[in-house]
Amino acid sequence: MITIRAALADDEAVLAKLDERTWTPAVSPAPPPPPGTPFFDDGTHPGDVLVAEHDGAVAGYVRLGEGFPIPAHRHVRVIGGLAVDPDRRRLGIARQLVDAAVAEARRRGARKVTLRVLGHNTGARRVYEQCGFVVEGVLRAEFRIDGHDVDDVLMARPLA
Repeated sequence: MITIRAALADDEAVLAKLDERTWTPAVSPAPPPPPGTPFFDDGTHPGDVLVAEHDGAVAGYVRLGEGFPIPAHRHVRVIGGLAVDPDRRRLGIARQLVDAAVAEARRRGARKVTLRVLGHNTGARRVYEQCGFVVEGVLRAEFRIDGHDVDDVLMARPLA
């Protein structure tokens, strides 16, 4: 059984470990987090994260935040991270997390949810499309990863 809940400060260690286990150049242009990197920091608080549990264990998370910190952008929420335990993939956890993030964004008064995903991350793009996101723009060759140019794809889902 999969349940989605708000993150707790006590989830820190397991979420940090999940970040370490799920990082690859397919999902992030940033370098991998060094071991011991805290999950919660000045930019990410427990209130920004929804956690999926499968059979009582943390199986994934989605980070939902604000975009630009200006009044003109308050109606937009941004999915700034999604990870699922590699041992628990193909159970629908990612889709449930994205759907829960959209519902939470709506609850917070958002009229739009956006995200950015690497062009070669077809699995994540497929999940987002299944959850109603569409491509709004592509920054061609925005990143150079492992010697290859990689697109940065902006996707969004209107909520109004």
